[in-house]
Amino acid sequence: MHIRKDDIVEVIAGDDKGKRGKVLRVIPEKNQVVVEGINLVYRHVKPSRRNPQGGRISKEMPLDASNVALIDPVQNKPTRVGIRYLPDGSKELYAKRSGTRLRILSKPRPRYAQSANPANR
Repeated sequence: MHIRKDDIVEVIAGDDKGKRGKVLRVIPEKNQVVVEGINLVYRHVKPSRRNPQGGRISKEMPLDASNVALIDPVQNKPTRVGIRYLPDGSKELYAKRSGTRLRILSKPRPRYAQSANPANR
């Protein structure tokens, strides 16, 4: 899963299609994400010490990660993402729409470094 906490995503399917929000939580076991202000439901709670008033509380519920897309920082539109190795052997996540780097995924590793002579690979 390429989505992390605090990423800005846009919903591409479902009732909240077209809305954007910040990822609050990622649930990798279920391939789900919780996005701020998206997929809101009402939770009916009884009065308690924690919530003396009781009543209905609005709460974000998890969405499937396939229903959200990361935002391309250059074009400010949703984009698919890819992974590529850099010449020094480090791995990065990039936006396929513009080719912009989104984040570094691993530190440089000599095994994946590209040599100057392509015949030596």
